[in-house]
Amino acid sequence: MRGPPHTTFRRAEIGSPAGVPVIPAQTDIAIIGGGLIGLSIGWRLARRGLDVTVFERGTTGQGASLAATGMLAAAAELEPGGEEHVPLSLESQRLWPGFARELEADSGLSIDYRSDGVLLVALGREEVERLRFRHEAQKRVGLSAQWLGGPEARALEPGLRPSVIAGIFCPDDHQVDPPRVMAALRQAYLALGGHLVEGCEAEPELAGGRAVGVVTPGGVCKARVVLVAGGAWTKLAGLDIPVRPLKGQSLALRSTPETGGLSRVVWTEQVHLAPKSDGTLIVGATMEERGFDDTVTAGGVYALLDGARRALPSIEEMPVEAIWTGFRPTSLDDAPILGETGIANLLVATGHHRNGYLLAPVTAAALEELITDNRITGPAAHFGAARFAAIKAFSSEVETGSRQENASTQEEAAE
Repeated sequence: MRGPPHTTFRRAEIGSPAGVPVIPAQTDIAIIGGGLIGLSIGWRLARRGLDVTVFERGTTGQGASLAATGMLAAAAELEPGGEEHVPLSLESQRLWPGFARELEADSGLSIDYRSDGVLLVALGREEVERLRFRHEAQKRVGLSAQWLGGPEARALEPGLRPSVIAGIFCPDDHQVDPPRVMAALRQAYLALGGHLVEGCEAEPELAGGRAVGVVTPGGVCKARVVLVAGGAWTKLAGLDIPVRPLKGQSLALRSTPETGGLSRVVWTEQVHLAPKSDGTLIVGATMEERGFDDTVTAGGVYALLDGARRALPSIEEMPVEAIWTGFRPTSLDDAPILGETGIANLLVATGHHRNGYLLAPVTAAALEELITDNRITGPAAHFGAARFAAIKAFSSEVETGSRQENASTQEEAAE
């Protein structure tokens, strides 16, 4: 049958809305957003014995959560200017093994937690200097990263091209499989008595300057605390939460005994390649400022396949299983926004950029602590929404100064 490839998530969606959503009259904690972050927090709170209700506008994980690769890569993900984020990333990386064990125990499902490390490679001499710069940045902030020559890198992954002439091995960077994680979170949350309302738009209900519940098309659910974890779709009336969607296109290939594959995540300057235990090889991801445009483009697919082929020639013989888009929730400083909003009983957890899976445990722990103990301690305490006030004030001053300068120039021109 001729026609375009089937463009979808690489596996079936996790769950589906069943009929008209039933809205509970009240709950202890109402969470808006049933993706990775919302369900992680809901699961941890349900473990504490709280009555939790998660409201999801579609199906669980349909936003960024099922579109992600599932890397837990504090070292590989280090970006210029991102040094201040490292303590948060390392704390969450430390929490991940326990988080995984408890999630698998509560759900009875495997999440394919793999501790094989991540290999970053330079393809050709022109990339070596940039890779060396990245390695020096990793070492400056105390990240575990080992410099490799070409033969050493290719010994770790024999399928790589001979043009791989240097690499960085990050042994503490691990990975999970997003569909398995989302299925486990859903199962664990429900098994602990959590309520899940899918196919239901919800927004905070405010009264007397505080959040008192959520409003849905099917009615109001009263709540002691309302937490908004809507990813790139996070919106709070009257509040400036600086989160935007950053589009990413990805695709899934199927490795076979004939093609071979990879034993760990491999990064190049163009793409990352993430092998999963079921034989899937994820190739991701573009980074595009395109709003919520979910179009799969020829240019995006070409960039992914060309980038993958430059490193791993055997992909030419791998079947294409799926192609999809997702929207990373990205803040002004590419770091998460966690905690209080300035409105009593209204909390937020969003803006995780490319690191939702890496930061899920520390985010869940921080919001659990805030809701149960009325505080956030540790590295997560530095990632509240209040940090953007200074940025906004500075931007306003610059804008005012610019307007005054323009007005002065116009007056001089008129004289």
